[in-house]
Amino acid sequence: MPLPRPPFVYPILDAGALAGRSAADVARALVGAGARLLQVRGKDLGSRALCDVVAEVVAAAHAGGALVLVNDRPDVALVAGADGVHVGQGDLGAADVRRLLPPPFLVGLSTHDVAQLRSAPAGVLDYVAIGPVYATRSKDAPDPVVGLAGVAAARASTALPLVAIGGITRRNAAAVIAAGADAVAVISDLLGAPDPADAFRAMQSRIGAPR
Repeated sequence: MPLPRPPFVYPILDAGALAGRSAADVARALVGAGARLLQVRGKDLGSRALCDVVAEVVAAAHAGGALVLVNDRPDVALVAGADGVHVGQGDLGAADVRRLLPPPFLVGLSTHDVAQLRSAPAGVLDYVAIGPVYATRSKDAPDPVVGLAGVAAARASTALPLVAIGGITRRNAAAVIAAGADAVAVISDLLGAPDPADAFRAMQSRIGAPR
């Protein structure tokens, strides 16, 4: 179950940033615009509600040939038929997640500095994320900004596919890719746009994503 060919835009469907829109409808629009990997994030949703949302997104994404990962919750990913999970530093360990979700499930891990990246378990992850690259409002207590220098340092420290996250927009995405990221994970600049699909296409174009 390979990741999309880099560089690519990795939309995160945060349930708190949908502005009343259906996660499935947004997923369908993004997949129609070319998205091949989505993440569902619902930190304020109960397990049942999150599972329902993920199942709807999975149906919409799979119909268009895209993959879906779930933030933090390997149990929900498994029950809802998703393709993997993305975990943070405070979540269940990546090695434990891999035992729960053997290949071909995808497992990604957030890191916030080179030390965390280098301590990521070998042979377990499909990609690592580094961030926040820029200041972000998508977390209540974000980690310190790493900047483009942090992306470059992360690139020099791992051979795994590298996803950059945090404050990435259509204006700065190309610079993040140039610093060494294989993909940019985005919430606000897509979900906050009047037409997320148009915003996605514009960002893909600006980073030189393959068609």
